[in-house]
Amino acid sequence: MTTNRHLNSKLEWLFDGKNLSEKQHFAMMLTTVSEDGWPHSAMISVGEVVCTSQTELRLAMWPKTTTTNNMMRTGKATLIFVYEGVAYYIKLQLTPLPVIPNAQHERQRFTAKIISCREDTAKYATLTSGIEFELDEPSEVVNRWAETIKELHL
Repeated sequence: MTTNRHLNSKLEWLFDGKNLSEKQHFAMMLTTVSEDGWPHSAMISVGEVVCTSQTELRLAMWPKTTTTNNMMRTGKATLIFVYEGVAYYIKLQLTPLPVIPNAQHERQRFTAKIISCREDTAKYATLTSGIEFELDEPSEVVNRWAETIKELHL
């Protein structure tokens, strides 16, 4: 198990906002803490996360959801996923970004400073997958993701 304060080059590629069709099956869990103190998990895709540097991500969240409300209230979240045989737990310190007038897709955007990026493997086993999904309308969703990623760069 190793812990860093930055992303490795494999993760920078995963979150570069490009080749979204190739990455469309990849899903992650975003965990926040609810008002009653319990962990709250939501799924998030590569179409809602972009890497702006080795130490910072940007997230685009659906507005007024429990996850977004938790993020606004606490300024914290943890991104959890399995990628290429490694489990990742990325603790994030969040800062809301301004709303984009006339955005293609209404989102609450956040700058997410990486507080820690923990890589976890087991010596006795190989992680073969994490959460994956099959998009019902791949071209429509991947197009929306591309538009969302573009707006995350604003």
